[in-house]
Amino acid sequence: MLAYGKSGLSVNVPEDTRIVEPTFLELPEDDHELVLNALRNPIGTKPLREMVKSKDKVVIVISDITRPTPNHKLIPWILEELPHVPLENVTIINGLGTHRDQTRPEFVEMLGETIVDSVRIINHHCHEKSELTHLGTSSYGCEVYLNKEYVEADFRIVTGFIEPHFFAGFSGGPKGIMPGIAGIETILTFHNARMIGDPMATWGILDKNPLQQMTREVNNFCKPDFLLNVALNGKKEITNVFAGELTAAHAVGCTYVKEHAMIKCEERYDVVITTNAGYPLDQNLYQAVKGMDAARMIVKQGGTIICAAECSEGMPEHGNFVKILQMRESPKELLEMINVPSFQMFDQWEAQRLAMIQEWADVYVYSLLPEESIKTAMLKQTKDIEQTLQELMDKYGKKMSIAVLPLGPLTIPYVEE
Repeated sequence: MLAYGKSGLSVNVPEDTRIVEPTFLELPEDDHELVLNALRNPIGTKPLREMVKSKDKVVIVISDITRPTPNHKLIPWILEELPHVPLENVTIINGLGTHRDQTRPEFVEMLGETIVDSVRIINHHCHEKSELTHLGTSSYGCEVYLNKEYVEADFRIVTGFIEPHFFAGFSGGPKGIMPGIAGIETILTFHNARMIGDPMATWGILDKNPLQQMTREVNNFCKPDFLLNVALNGKKEITNVFAGELTAAHAVGCTYVKEHAMIKCEERYDVVITTNAGYPLDQNLYQAVKGMDAARMIVKQGGTIICAAECSEGMPEHGNFVKILQMRESPKELLEMINVPSFQMFDQWEAQRLAMIQEWADVYVYSLLPEESIKTAMLKQTKDIEQTLQELMDKYGKKMSIAVLPLGPLTIPYVEE
């Protein structure tokens, strides 16, 4: 069963297919108690309740709807630890980066109606200078802008979940702030062609990863006072919690996630079937590039990736992803355009990474996308994965090797070469 949309997708594969899944983890008996214990016994800081004064203006930064962070649990449990802080003193900032605003129904889905009705929630707008504060100049050559309400708060909390990340090594930690609530100029540098194309900017690498180094530097301009991150299993259930000082707590979380979510493979495969971990991560093709990149880690050069991602939201149409894809007629030409130092458009990073994958292997997509969208992205469409496997046997022979990543980027395979 592949993680696909909300319902999953059943696909029959040969018996000798390699299935790459995360290490099975026993769930905690009570994830509520697990989170409260982390807030009360954090890494590198005092307990959360002792750090926040009753008169403090508190901001809590959350990840947006394209991430499976269980905000509906974490936010009420954080507020439970702050009974002395009036709710009117609390603001939740939706860390959109360059993504679109969330609607009220989406906030209800993310946070629950009680929180939506009782706590002020704002969407971050990276293009709105009036909603940003300039904090200085980064050593990476850009001006540093962060959300104004975040900067002006008395106490800053950042939440999120940790998984291997295809640019920054791991998600969570400082990425909640940068790019989550950064200005567009800062985000464009973070995702420029040189950074994305760096060989160290890949899954599971923190040290010497330029994106991880930059996000840490930007966080230090206005550091969050407290971090709450979780690890999740394939069912989006909490398996562990990491709270406290930003860098120290995130490092502990990354070590845990790497041990359980990165799987060593002895060889590369002719065909790798992958997903983008189902809803909410596979809402659009832009996000599904992560699942394709996970498959790239173990597919042979010249091999084939088949990605099952529902893409109920389309490409999507907002942002520049589609516009950039339409600017050239091949992945090679697209990379040449993006790698010109003077080229700069937000969303270029996802188009760049997609083109890098396509230069390595053929990519088929099983989705709700119309044929026109598949053509725009220079991908191949499959309406029947099993039939496509049969057809690929003509190319690779009867001994065609296959691997499956049922949970896509929630499990990152790798080959030591």
